[in-house]
Amino acid sequence: MFGTELKICGLSRLEDVIAVNRHGADYAGFVFFKKSKRYIDPYQAGELIELLRSDIKSVGVFMDEPLDSVISAARLSGVEMIQLHGHESDEYVEYVKRTLGRPVIKAYKATEEGALEKAAVSNADYVMIDSGAGSGKKFDWSILKDFKRDYFLAGGLDPESVGEAIRTLEPFAVDVSSGVETDGIKDEKKIAEFIKAVRYGR
Repeated sequence: MFGTELKICGLSRLEDVIAVNRHGADYAGFVFFKKSKRYIDPYQAGELIELLRSDIKSVGVFMDEPLDSVISAARLSGVEMIQLHGHESDEYVEYVKRTLGRPVIKAYKATEEGALEKAAVSNADYVMIDSGAGSGKKFDWSILKDFKRDYFLAGGLDPESVGEAIRTLEPFAVDVSSGVETDGIKDEKKIAEFIKAVRYGR
């Protein structure tokens, strides 16, 4: 069995990319949701993506955006994968997959009624189970005990808790944003600790 993969989300500065390149990650997330404090313009994101290590996949994060905005931002930035973090329908997911020809991650809020049932049958390439859009709060992991599909685990993870999450759930991947920040800014030391905990903390 391969180890759990990891995604560092909300990169917006050159320093963030340098940290991820230095310590390694499987995915790097760029947030194109304008109301997020981690929002980055697709053109600026494209410049950072050019500097990413070739083995790190870039992910564009969207939330209930008009379809044409997703398509244009994805093409402009050059992201390799699309993450949909709102209430996008299966038809919406299918259109994005077909139009861009890139894998789609669909996020589901763990606490919403029926979320896990929807995630289990989603037509997205990957699903993410989160406590909320960037809330940084943990949810009750026990609800995932019998969840059969591979998933990204997000919400409240940090260098201290991610080892336990992996041991308990063995998710396909873990996703972190606020858990590797200090005062709202990505912290290279925390990024290094998080990655070390994922790679070796089992």
